[in-house]
Amino acid sequence: MRPGEMKHRVQFLRGQMSDDGLQNAIVWGDPVNDVIGPKLWAKRTPISDAERWRAGQVSANITARFVVYCSALTSSITPKDRLVCNGTVYDIMGIKDVEYDKMWLEITVAARAS
Repeated sequence: MRPGEMKHRVQFLRGQMSDDGLQNAIVWGDPVNDVIGPKLWAKRTPISDAERWRAGQVSANITARFVVYCSALTSSITPKDRLVCNGTVYDIMGIKDVEYDKMWLEITVAARAS
């Protein structure tokens, strides 16, 4: 990964379990104030429409992959968390090591198109 490819700043939101008396649910906080960790540099790659079609996604979503440096913080991220980039809050669909270099994590995300 070359430093020039890391053009985006991302942060992560961690949901909190809440019991409303009927069920437990994950409650999301404010994407500005309830983030975990500092802003991190990331490489963003949009997922093509053809890839989305093959995966069976037909809704109006913004789908992308972010690559971040593997650290204690990023290693603790799960699909229950969310990624925030440029004010857009993304649901995390998947996390995996980058095949050619285990120093990096690839995070696949989706957000509703507005």
